[in-house]
Amino acid sequence: MSPTISTEQTLALARRVLGIEAEAIQALAARLDGAFVEAVRLILSCHGRVIVSGIGKSGHIARKIAATMASTGTPAYFVHAAEAVHGDLGMITREDVLIALSNSGENDELLTVVPLIKRQGGRLIAITGNPASALAREADVHLDGGVREEACPLNLAPTASTTAVLALGDALAVALLDARGFGADDFARSHPGGALGRKLLTHVADVMQPLAEVPCAAEDTLVPAALLAMSRGSLGLIAVVDGERRLRGLFTDGDLRRSLERLGDLRGITVGAVMTRQPRTIAAQCLAVEAVEMMERHKINQLLVVDGEGRLEGALNMHDLFRAKVI
Repeated sequence: MSPTISTEQTLALARRVLGIEAEAIQALAARLDGAFVEAVRLILSCHGRVIVSGIGKSGHIARKIAATMASTGTPAYFVHAAEAVHGDLGMITREDVLIALSNSGENDELLTVVPLIKRQGGRLIAITGNPASALAREADVHLDGGVREEACPLNLAPTASTTAVLALGDALAVALLDARGFGADDFARSHPGGALGRKLLTHVADVMQPLAEVPCAAEDTLVPAALLAMSRGSLGLIAVVDGERRLRGLFTDGDLRRSLERLGDLRGITVGAVMTRQPRTIAAQCLAVEAVEMMERHKINQLLVVDGEGRLEGALNMHDLFRAKVI
């Protein structure tokens, strides 16, 4: 038989947990001092990597902190404290900085590793809930991650304490990100498979229709001939160019409709007489998101791609951007 639950009691307990954890983070923010700045300086001066280590729940938090640092410009990886004393200590060099996580600060595995790290010249940042602990005393920099109480009703399960340390790790990662001048382009290079990577690293040249696929005509081409060339393509446009492929104008389905309304019979009219002069263009080296912004701002569905001297290189429409998942 499934246990019964009280809606009010369940929500009250959940709110109590969130309140305790929020209070723990607020108290942590109020305690930040020069030690935090010194930890940031120590990591910035590191010529190796940042190793984050812990065991149990602290190990899970350590893994997340390492992942966050690695994705925001600080080379970092996680080493399990128990594995470190059984061979993985060889992954740590004198050029590295070790961030050790332990709520009690008395974890046997971490305390076994500390003198070995010190002996080879490594530096230690400890994050504990006990400033008087052995791990805190041995650290080059100690950050106090202590909490008044756990969110667990028994005050036993690591809850508020792990949340506080996780938040402190995020604060370190973001402070390092800012100090390094790590920007959106850098973030995208660390996440090339994600949506942000596609948006920030995809260039017009990567998604445009090549020159061979763009219907072209000279200004003196009669409209019927231009329409025939347009129908052979899939872009719904004709790029009007001179003999050196320099762009002179653009003729689209919209130009055709407007010209029919205004002139009626177009059989003796040249495309140069009814084209759009000085159409919107973009360079191949521009980011695809810039093309999206330009299309949306000017309420158009296609752009011609030209080089620095105005020579046609290709064309781009919204469908190309959708296929590339830029939008």
